Amino acid sequence: MYYHEPELQYEVTVEEPDPHFASLLQQAIGGVEGEMRVALQYMFQSWSIPATHEPYRNLLMETATEELGHIEMLASAVTKNLRGSPKSPDEDIEAARSATEQNPRQFLSAGESAMPVDSNGVPFTGGYIVASGNLAGDLYANVMAEATGRTLATRLWEYTDDPGMKDMLSYLIARDTMHQNQWLAALESLDDPVPVPGSFPQSEENQEVNYSFMSTRRNPREDPEQPWTTGSSPDGKGEFSFLAEQPGGNEVVAPDPDSVTHDEPEG
Repeated sequence: MYYHEPELQYEVTVEEPDPHFASLLQQAIGGVEGEMRVALQYMFQSWSIPATHEPYRNLLMETATEELGHIEMLASAVTKNLRGSPKSPDEDIEAARSATEQNPRQFLSAGESAMPVDSNGVPFTGGYIVASGNLAGDLYANVMAEATGRTLATRLWEYTDDPGMKDMLSYLIARDTMHQNQWLAALESLDDPVPVPGSFPQSEENQEVNYSFMSTRRNPREDPEQPWTTGSSPDGKGEFSFLAEQPGGNEVVAPDPDSVTHDEPEG
């Protein structure tokens, strides 16, 4: 159940409307690094959490709902950047033309408003969402999502000179900092989260390659002696090693096709 208050989570002001920046802000709404992605990702992850892990369910849903507020903030920012204050009908037309210079659909399809698309106008897709049902795996995906989202927000901050936009983005960047840290803290609270899934018996793994970095070069090379080729693994369950060659074996030969497929080569 959700409730909505008719106010923004954080103030959004625009000193000078900038249609070009409005098109860039779309990436933070409907892009792969955007708020639609994380809001839905955290929601679907939360809905998969059983009652025995209620604190994690609440953590995910609280954050998902916060991200909905971020979408609202960014949509308001896009609209305020698109809609100027023209003094005559002619200037109104020029303002509309200015908006179409960057993302025509913001004018043609949305009347100078935000859309569920990225900065190129590509519609948001659920394919961006990671919700595997495995809490540890999903939390790692959330760290990555917040990291790329924070990178995007910092680039947008660098791009604009508008004080209001810098202030809003400073807030979003700060929330990304918190979210990265909360997901890492949640991971640390789990018992043996690595490797994921931790419930699979590692005794069933191929013990010859489960902690070996594998070189795929044509000619064998020496161990580069990096942190991922030597020493203890981060999970504390193995020792890294270096494989100079791939194991190899078996030719790539397809079995004969079934006659009903009509795939038999002719000649």
